[in-house]
Amino acid sequence: MQNLYKTLKVSKEHPHILILILNRPYASNAFNTEMALELRDFFSTLNEHEPECRALILTGAGEKAFCAGGDLKERLGMDLNTWQAQHLVFEEMIKLILECTIPILGAINGAAFGGGCEMVAALDFSYAATTATFAQTETKIGIIPGIGGTQTLSRAVGEKRAKEIILSGQTFTSNEALKWGLVNAVFSNKTLLNETIKCAKQIVSNAPTAVKQAKKSIHLGLQTTLSEGMSIELECYNKTVNTFDREEGVLAFNEKRLPNFKGH
Repeated sequence: MQNLYKTLKVSKEHPHILILILNRPYASNAFNTEMALELRDFFSTLNEHEPECRALILTGAGEKAFCAGGDLKERLGMDLNTWQAQHLVFEEMIKLILECTIPILGAINGAAFGGGCEMVAALDFSYAATTATFAQTETKIGIIPGIGGTQTLSRAVGEKRAKEIILSGQTFTSNEALKWGLVNAVFSNKTLLNETIKCAKQIVSNAPTAVKQAKKSIHLGLQTTLSEGMSIELECYNKTVNTFDREEGVLAFNEKRLPNFKGH
């Protein structure tokens, strides 16, 4: 999978961790149609090509930008039909990211504007470099966020803050992103990726089925009532009980050793 793409780089940091790099640094890692198609392919075939992957880190090439959103140079002069056809690919791309069963951690190494900021909000959680900046700039060019930003950003930072960010198009810092809940921590540019990998290693040391079911329960539960969320949690919990990993986890605890989880 590492050599399949032109606009993406894929590397294996650990037997169970992949690093996915948005690799158009000359264009601030903006996603054009080709990148969106490649991201769609990556996420739609991830389980098939990398069945041992238990966590994914998403970052951008270079230190200038994580992702500047949709490539406006490609969009210049684009007719309505072409624009809508391209956006359909963007929609499919973000849907696959949101539905990915394994944890996706962001290492936000630089500017995350427009669709790039939307992508940050779509990830499970992110760490940011001290120099990273963020903005939802769509209203400045006559549109609104179209790959989930009005929904995922609102869930991350709250309705009133999301309205302020989206309606103004203001740029904000990594420390503000941390304060408002869009990112979980801020690190220096030099340590960002290592800190993200450190957390990913903690995640993949845990039972894979339990991690997937916990992610699913949190994500689905927040979209419904507390009562329905409790039912979703119990459904996900029950899928972990009849597993080797549950038995192994309890046995390892009692034998005072690290568990050897198998993912089933």
